[in-house]
Amino acid sequence: MLTDDELLRYSRQILLKQIDVDGQLRLKQSRVLIVGLGGLGSPVALYLAAAGVGELHLADFDTVDLTNLQRQIAHDSVSIGRTKVDSAMARLHALNPEVRLVAHRAALDADCLADAVAAVDLVLDCSDNFATREAVNAACVATGRPLVSGAAIRLEGQLSVFDPRQVDSPCYHCLYGHGSEAELTCSEAGVVGPLVGVVGSLQALEALKLLAGFGEPLVGRLLLIDAFGSRFRELKVRRDPECPVCGGRND
Repeated sequence: MLTDDELLRYSRQILLKQIDVDGQLRLKQSRVLIVGLGGLGSPVALYLAAAGVGELHLADFDTVDLTNLQRQIAHDSVSIGRTKVDSAMARLHALNPEVRLVAHRAALDADCLADAVAAVDLVLDCSDNFATREAVNAACVATGRPLVSGAAIRLEGQLSVFDPRQVDSPCYHCLYGHGSEAELTCSEAGVVGPLVGVVGSLQALEALKLLAGFGEPLVGRLLLIDAFGSRFRELKVRRDPECPVCGGRND
């Protein structure tokens, strides 16, 4: 049940027939893992907490640095030197004290990652390196958890949803199987702050759609964002039947 305070706090989204009280209850009962609390993870965590997702599991082994503050809006100058998990937890608790927060302050190895993914209903990959994205994807495929994946660098962003519960859904490896661990990061190539805000906000929206059960998630579609020209483009993505990660799963 929703309390009177919750009905008031979430009243603007409960007014939407696509969400209503039933959808808000589903959000309250949901558990979500956010991998990475930087430029993407900041708006994701803030919007999911504000929307009333019941339990947020926060994973990041890094600490807040001055160079982060241009885009990582969950943190502030007072948080410099503090772990990103602790910094984000303080901000989220102040925003919505009703949301339960679970901390993962160390890097997630294979066993820990598998347990962390199995403990939630949905995962958001907000990391900034190929190896982590591949590991998170494999854990999601193995446990049947939907994955909302976003990325941003320079003036370009992209977003997709991979849902192993759907027969025809590709996984991250189907799309990016030839990626490289030597890819550039924001610290090397740069990124404009509002772009990661846009991608992270869209990730949060996709998560709410999956959890509350409304709309058309970006499954089998890749959204490309050109911040320089303010253009959005969509590509179809098919599942690879020979994919070494998801090709052999039982449908």
